[in-house]
Amino acid sequence: MTAAYRRPDLSIDQELALKTSASNLQRHFDGIFGAETIERFLHSSYDEFAGRAVVLNYLPLLAERFARQRLTALAKVEGKHDSGVPVVLFLCTHNAGRSQMALGFFAHLAGDRAIAWSGGSDPAERINPAAVEAMAERGIDIATEYPKPWTDEVVRAADVVITMGCGDACPVFPGRRYLDWPVVDPDGQDLADVRPIRDDIERRVRALMDEMDVPAAT
Repeated sequence: MTAAYRRPDLSIDQELALKTSASNLQRHFDGIFGAETIERFLHSSYDEFAGRAVVLNYLPLLAERFARQRLTALAKVEGKHDSGVPVVLFLCTHNAGRSQMALGFFAHLAGDRAIAWSGGSDPAERINPAAVEAMAERGIDIATEYPKPWTDEVVRAADVVITMGCGDACPVFPGRRYLDWPVVDPDGQDLADVRPIRDDIERRVRALMDEMDVPAAT
């Protein structure tokens, strides 16, 4: 870790974990981004979660995953690397229910034929437990996901941006295609109430995939 990113606010274990994460990202983005850019994104991603993390031990892993997504988006925006598949971004307020279920369905059905990301204007501390349980009934695990914000590079890298209830807080960039889905917010609702919301989201995701000509897994 470069001297510019030595931080007195981190424990030795956290420093070592972030150093390992930086090495992982440097291998992944070798020839695309330099170490300074990677560490800057990694540390800003860490700071994003540090103020609201429930389990501090997972912070370096969350930071690495979020930084990887952001750097992938930046590489596409800057024309340095593009996987060649469409990218869909699902946005809601807390990134804890609707957008996470949409992400779960899209990723499960699309496989490697498209990329899906999600984000929120005001991220919660954790995924809605009823949403996790409802998706598990369909064989899709979203328990390992985490609420996160949207960032400029992620929005700009998306081909289609789906908004669900974040209103004026949702970002708008020229050249992106925007669709608003009027989906009921599952926040505070029990499993029985979340099931029809889940099914509504699945129908919308499948219709979107058909429109995008992205084959759905059987």
